[in-house]
Amino acid sequence: MIAIHVLNGPNLNLLGRREPGIYGTATLAEIERRLGERAAASGVALTARQSNHEGDLVGWVQEAGLAGAGILLNAGAYTHTSVALRDAIAGSGATAIEIHLSNVHAREDFRHHSFIAPVCAGVICGFGPVSYLLGFDALLHLLGGRSPATPPS
Repeated sequence: MIAIHVLNGPNLNLLGRREPGIYGTATLAEIERRLGERAAASGVALTARQSNHEGDLVGWVQEAGLAGAGILLNAGAYTHTSVALRDAIAGSGATAIEIHLSNVHAREDFRHHSFIAPVCAGVICGFGPVSYLLGFDALLHLLGGRSPATPPS
């Protein structure tokens, strides 16, 4: 069975009330519920986690990568600062996709650089909660599964 780990970094636990003009009104629980539905329809084992602590994320990336699971990673601000996350992805051999709710390239200059993008299979940003569904479908394709017949909503 294909396994996908959805890992969320700092401040994503505040979704729904944190800067809704940038991040929208969907909560992390709502995004995870939609991913759970997509995973169930695709026969994928889904694990979803969030932490404000870099070390937790590094450990989870290593765990998923070493187990052969795919990773959807919204590292939040750690995207732009964490060599440790970059090294965890590369070192564990993880197939990872970097995702963001907002279009980081249309925001502040410091958000334009990602330490993790060079070791990820791809980057999806700017589609709000649909970024997660697009990332899920892309990762499922990369891992050898098939995408569900229904388009992302």
